[in-house]
Amino acid sequence: MSTAVAPVRTGQVLADLIPASRVRDIALVVGGAALTGLAAQLSVPVPGSPVPVTGQTFAALLVGTALGARRGVASLALYALAGLAGLPWFAQGTSGISVSFGYILGMILASAAVGALARRGADRSLLRTAGTMLVGEAIIYAVGVPYLAYAADLSASAAIAAGLTPFLLGDALKAALAMGVLPTAWKLVKR
Repeated sequence: MSTAVAPVRTGQVLADLIPASRVRDIALVVGGAALTGLAAQLSVPVPGSPVPVTGQTFAALLVGTALGARRGVASLALYALAGLAGLPWFAQGTSGISVSFGYILGMILASAAVGALARRGADRSLLRTAGTMLVGEAIIYAVGVPYLAYAADLSASAAIAAGLTPFLLGDALKAALAMGVLPTAWKLVKR
């Protein structure tokens, strides 16, 4: 029995290469939420910040890019709802609403953006993947930092100092990792 992989076409994301079915989509959405929850446990506290460095943002952007906008949003929404319902899979094994919940909301929006860009081929080369990851990170911060300012009663400059500046180097490393993973996956698929 042959399990032929569909040929790569423009308008596809990596998940589209798996034969289509409702079961596939459900498994991808649940798997993306679980990956994000597991990556959130890779957590390092940042002195002076209520927000830790985690693998969560990398996973969220990878999920959005690999699954596409629709499934990526569904996956990150499932991640957020399960955490709100009490599943302890937010950063540092927490759940519920915290001062860093805005970043999770930003991840939902970012997964839509990077998924839409990936569908246009933005995950198939190093430079385009870097741009895609930067767009996703910018969206996460555009929601997360103002939410942090509001929830922690911080000034804009204090929120930037606590919720953006300490994370820029780590995010650059995460983007570099994505630049290696995503285009390489496409090259392997084309073989």
